[in-house]
Amino acid sequence: MHYPITVFGVKDTTRLFVQYLNENVCHVDLVVTISNKLTEGATISSYGSMDDLKAFNTEIYETTAYTLDDETTKTFFSNNTFGIGISMGWSRLIPEYVLECFNPGVFGLHGSCGYLPYGQGRATLNWSLIRGDWRYVMHLFKLDKYADSPNIYAKEMFEVNEFDDIRTMQFKDLIVSKRLVSRLLRDYTEGRPITTTYADKDMQEWYKGRKPEDGRISFLMKTREIYNLVRAVTRPFPGAFAFTGDKLKVMIWAAQPFDRIIDFSDSRPGEVLDVLDKSLLLRTIDGSLLVTEHECDRLIVKGDILC
Repeated sequence: MHYPITVFGVKDTTRLFVQYLNENVCHVDLVVTISNKLTEGATISSYGSMDDLKAFNTEIYETTAYTLDDETTKTFFSNNTFGIGISMGWSRLIPEYVLECFNPGVFGLHGSCGYLPYGQGRATLNWSLIRGDWRYVMHLFKLDKYADSPNIYAKEMFEVNEFDDIRTMQFKDLIVSKRLVSRLLRDYTEGRPITTTYADKDMQEWYKGRKPEDGRISFLMKTREIYNLVRAVTRPFPGAFAFTGDKLKVMIWAAQPFDRIIDFSDSRPGEVLDVLDKSLLLRTIDGSLLVTEHECDRLIVKGDILC
């Protein structure tokens, strides 16, 4: 069978993206995603089922290997033909044998505060918040065997502001991704040449992947650093956390800088200064932080010390 347009993705934003394309741009023939079994015991943030896309007559192929290297998946790609591919919410390298099945290629989306090759790597939306970046440059580029090669078709940027968390970053990502891919698919379906430019003017900088345990808060961090971490890994990601003195885990889902001037020097960083309308006021190195949403197996009270 021939699939003119294929999307690779596993996230709920992938589903929203493909729905948009089907309704506004062109028909997506195939979505390659992962089997539900692969999510068992694994942390795949923002995972989403693609079943709703069947209403658009979009075929769903669920691989049993996120790396696409199992024999069943290899057989699927060898027994069918493909046009253009889009990687949207697929957090793994797509192997060369798959890329070679597509003409004019598979195109992916990747961004950071700079221009590729700056910002190659993993978890770039999260890192943009953690590092306090003020902009995010989204690149639509042609995939090859290397990660995030700067074979640029087009790029667009959006603002990262003090009110963003990881979910609003995903929404902004989705908006500019729709624009970039719509342009690409219109070129493709209308027979215009698809050209890329190899961009290598910026320095190379790699962002490391992140694990759930990387959400641990240290109260040696300044208020702004803690705030950036909390908003970078909040839902639908695993979340930021600390521990009470009796070793209970406290998930911190939302927080905001509270005050930099009030003198709390008679308390220690991480100490609960007060409980205000169920929000926890914590001392920090350089001020205080108001935790507006948290979870713990017991009630957190004034005087508790988080670490």
